[in-house]
Amino acid sequence: MGSHDTTSPRLALRWLRKRTRHITDQLDAAYAQPGLHWLTDETEHERALTYMTEGTGYQLTLYDENTRYVLVVHPTGATS
Repeated sequence: MGSHDTTSPRLALRWLRKRTRHITDQLDAAYAQPGLHWLTDETEHERALTYMTEGTGYQLTLYDENTRYVLVVHPTGATS
């Protein structure tokens, strides 16, 4: 549903947080919980940064009854 180019893993994480917030704001409370937890999970954010810094992609999946939201961050030229 969209893409965004950044110049660093930290900016990619910022984008991922922003998109996660947008999605959780639209979900019912029960479905938003995993995303809201992820938004405050600093350990997971550091893990995501490590993956991206090492050239590996990172994926976060959120869902509700009818829709799955898959947020993927990967280095230029990589597919996962």
